This record gives sequence, C-alpha cells and structure tokens, in this order.
Amino acid sequence: MSLFNRADRADDAALVAGLALGDQEASTAFVRRFQNRVYGLAVAITRDPATAQDVSQEVFVRAWRSAGSFDRRRGTVLTWLLAITRNAAIDVIRARAPIPTDGEHLDRILEGALGDERPVENAAEQDEERARAVAGLRELPEEQARAVVLAVIGGCTAREVSEREGIPLGTAKTRIRSGLRRLRTDLEEVLHD
Repeated sequence: MSLFNRADRADDAALVAGLALGDQEASTAFVRRFQNRVYGLAVAITRDPATAQDVSQEVFVRAWRSAGSFDRRRGTVLTWLLAITRNAAIDVIRARAPIPTDGEHLDRILEGALGDERPVENAAEQDEERARAVAGLRELPEEQARAVVLAVIGGCTAREVSEREGIPLGTAKTRIRSGLRRLRTDLEEVLHD
C-alpha cells in the first residue's frame, strides 16, 4: 500500500519524494496536480497547443529524472517545475526555429537595413544590393547576425530574441541595434563608392 493513497492531501514535496522513489500513485498525483500549470506555461511560450503537449510530457520526464535532487530550501515544487517547463519550451523553440539565410529572406534584412531612402531602379541593381546585404550579414559577428535575423526575418521582439538566445534583454537590444547599424553603414559605404 502506498503512502500516497490520499495524494490529494499530500504536500508537493512529498509527491516529489514519491516521484523520486518511483511510486506510481505519487507520480500520477504529481502529474494531475501540476499538469494544467505546466501546459499553460508551455502554451504561453510556444504559442502552439500541440507543441505545448509535447513540452509538457518532456517536463514530467525531466522532473521524474531529477526528482531525487529536488531541494525544497531552494524554492517551491511549482517554481522548480515551471523552471523546467520554461527551459524545455525554449529548447523546443530553438530546435524548431532554424535561422533562415537564403537570399529571399535576406531581402527583408536589406529592406530593414536600408529603409526606403533609395528606390531600387531595376532587378539587376536589386540583385547586386541583395548580394551586398548577404555579404554584410556574413561579416557581422555571429551573435549579431543571429539577433538581426531573428528580429528582422523572424519578426521577434528584443525580449523574444533575449529568451531564444538565453541572454539579457539589454544585450539582445544591443546586438540587434549594433548589427543593423553596422550592416547599414557597410551597405551605404558600398553604395556611395
């Protein structure tokens, strides 16, 4: 007979302890108690219900694997579990969001970097400017190039770039701004030569 027959009364830490011991009833009670919160955060981060379901399953597997190392002095079970959820959701987003680098997508980077100050006269000139933009993007430090691509092509806000890259918000803003500024300066120098 399990210590967790009255799992609805067991405190969160006791459920984690049961999860660590492989107690089936404690594990079931643990999932039932936290599934809505885990799923809710996963949906909020991934913005896709199907992906959020996958993330939620991964979260409970990770929780089961690390239940033995849970330390209630470091925070609540919910805080611990939501941190696992956040990390799992961000991992999925990073894995599923390749950074596009083909010429069609780089047109948008070119448009964002040059603005509408100079109309393009013909297709040959547009192709030449695209090639310059691609070359300029490749000249940027890798972290700036990723930030620019995520912001301009991916339509990510600085906060979303921060979360995807795992960097502070201020750093994300600086990378985007510096990358666009450098790209624009390089393109303007070439165009004025």
